[in-house]
Amino acid sequence: RFGKMGDNIDMHHLPGIDPETMHYTRQPHPSTDPVAEAEAGILTQVKASSPRHHQIEQLQRFAGLGIGLASVLAENVLSHPCIVLRRQCQVNPSSSWYHNTPFTLFHIIYNIQRNQSVTTLFKGIGSTFMVRGIFVVSEAGISEFTPFPREVNRHSSVKKLLQHMVLKGLSFLATTPFYAASLVETVQSEIASERPGVFDCIKEGFGRLLGSWSTPQSTRLLPVWKLVVPTVCYGLMHYAITSIAQYTVILTVRSESHTTKGAEQTVPPAKSMYERYYPELIATFTGHLFADVILYPLENVVHRLHLQGTRTIIDNTDTGLGVVPIITRYEGMLDCFKCIILDEGLSGLYKGMGALVLQYTMHVMILKVTRFLFEQLTKDLHGNEDNETMPRRSRSSQSQM
Repeated sequence: RFGKMGDNIDMHHLPGIDPETMHYTRQPHPSTDPVAEAEAGILTQVKASSPRHHQIEQLQRFAGLGIGLASVLAENVLSHPCIVLRRQCQVNPSSSWYHNTPFTLFHIIYNIQRNQSVTTLFKGIGSTFMVRGIFVVSEAGISEFTPFPREVNRHSSVKKLLQHMVLKGLSFLATTPFYAASLVETVQSEIASERPGVFDCIKEGFGRLLGSWSTPQSTRLLPVWKLVVPTVCYGLMHYAITSIAQYTVILTVRSESHTTKGAEQTVPPAKSMYERYYPELIATFTGHLFADVILYPLENVVHRLHLQGTRTIIDNTDTGLGVVPIITRYEGMLDCFKCIILDEGLSGLYKGMGALVLQYTMHVMILKVTRFLFEQLTKDLHGNEDNETMPRRSRSSQSQM
């Protein structure tokens, strides 16, 4: 193959050239009508530059973006009950059932739903989205008054990457007290506590922040400055693992696509919605899966430290009936690790792992539905486009006759 400026020319596709000897050989004259060939070429160019073609491309972009956003929203909403169960299992040090597999959770879910409201496993979902919004606002505000970049790529310097990680760390620091308040709303039982208001997460977050300097020494509530180090470490490690996994998946998908299609076609075809948006969803899924599994023990410790001293009462994760109080006395992150291993065993760090498996199983199902929608919508759009070009070709052929 020879080419200029990135062109990929296959010698087998050049008439009159033998790739073995690189000499000209006789080729039979094409039997097709040159007028028909010219007409087909003109129709192809007109089709590619027609307003209808650009309209379909624009529709594909909006449809792909809409399906992607709907998939992400559905994943976050439908997975929230699994997050609630996972966190309740994590912070319960007295439970005898560890729920390391999803099969032990089904009767717990049934009992909780039967004895409480249908929406009990969606508690705290509003505060969860609110914490994410606070993180985004904090990140945007800090980046406006500092030289720290919000976006980096593989061409960024080491200095830019470090500044970007500092920006993320400061954003996690600013979000820490509100994350603690949101965690309480997520795990507390609706039987033994009042349903929180819309802005209680923000109010309790400021109360947790201001109370760190006025809390008496006798309480078990850890001050915010003791929660900052484990929370920021967890957030930065989760972000780094997710980003690396996403970049690796996208790079692999693109390289495979170029390998399979680049050798066959000299001009790359326009990407379909499936090729354009679905790899991003797969990369996001893979990144979060790797980060959640690798950092699961640290997440367990962080949640226990945030909840200590808050007098929170959670649902009984052994039977799904009744409630249990959270009573712990950890001095810090290392002490929490040591106490969990000594009192509950190494598997105690993985309490509630079955809920994580259930969460990502649902995520896989959502991705399969998303893939079907992408493929079906792509077929429909291309089918409509082909149907519109067929009458044009028939009319032009009739005019030639």
